[in-house]
Order: sequence, then structure tokens, then C-alpha cells
Amino acid sequence: MRTAYLLLGVLWLIIIAGAAYGFNRGFTPPSDTGSIVRMATSTLTLTSAAFENGGLIPAKYTCDEDRTLSPQLSIAGVPAGTKSLALIMDDPDVPKALHADGMFDHWVLFNIPPQTGDIPEGGSAGIAGANGAGKNAYTGPCPPPQYEPSEHRYFFKLYALDAELPLQAGASKADVEKAIAGHVIAQTELMGRYKKK
Repeated sequence: MRTAYLLLGVLWLIIIAGAAYGFNRGFTPPSDTGSIVRMATSTLTLTSAAFENGGLIPAKYTCDEDRTLSPQLSIAGVPAGTKSLALIMDDPDVPKALHADGMFDHWVLFNIPPQTGDIPEGGSAGIAGANGAGKNAYTGPCPPPQYEPSEHRYFFKLYALDAELPLQAGASKADVEKAIAGHVIAQTELMGRYKKK
């Protein structure tokens, strides 16, 4: 009888070990077709020679100097299978008295070629969408000093996509965000801060 229990115990151990091995080797999570972002293992990065992540954006890129001059951006680690890139720069610290959603869109670029490694100072890439002022261009930080917070955050969000977007020049940030749903392979962001002089 003791031998039967021993064999039964060994059998259960084999079944449990086999199930764990199979689970770890062959498990693939179910795809979430409703998800906007399908992340891949990636080292996608966005950096700038003009400022560090979380650092101050130099005045030369703002309304204190030349508001139309964009900072240099470097792109690296674009994952395999990327067909285009999209870049959105926005400010989520806008006073509600000025914009009900508390957001201002400073730069919208899409259908950037995936081999793009650099967007030079004052340059562009891909197709320009409309910023919050309705222009297809970069417009730099200009936080109104009479409102709090006087220092705003500016997020440069980069998306690697598995498709080109069927949009025309002048598409809004909302248009781009809607079009990228289900096509994002990887994303990253760079944040800068600015307080008007």
C-alpha cells in the first residue's frame, strides 16, 4: 500500500513539473485586440542635446526668444517591424481658464521614416500636423506667468508604429492618437520644463 502511495505522489510531481515546464516554455498571453498599445521588447529612446530628461528647455526654443525654433532630437532603438514614427509634444499644465482640457499641443509629426535618427534643431521630419494654434509647425513653450503653475511640463512623446497613418498634413493630435490605436509597437517620452522669464 505504501508503494502505491509513493507511486501516486511521484506521478503527481511529474504532472506538476511537466505542466510548469510547458507553461513557461509555451505560454503566450492572449492578445488584447482592444488595446491601443502593443508593446514590444524595445530600447526606443528619445533624447535631446539641448536639455536632459526632466531638465529646463533653453529659452531659445520658447516665446522668450524664437518660439518657432525646435530643439534637436535624437531617436534610437527603433524596433524591427516599425513602418513609421509619430511625435507629439504637448503641455498638460495649461490653466483651465485658457483651455478647458488643460492641454496645449505644441508639435505634431507623423509618418516619420523609421530610419530617422535625428531631427535637427529647427528641423522637421515626416508630415506635420496642426499644433494648438492651428499651424503645421513647432510652437515653443510660453506658459502665461499670471497663472499657476508658472512652470509647465512639456512632453515629447515618440511612438513606433507598425503602419503608416492615412492622414494628411494638418491632422490634429486627436486625429493622430485615434489613427495610432492598435498600431503602437513601442513608445517613449522626453520631458522638459519651462517658466517664462
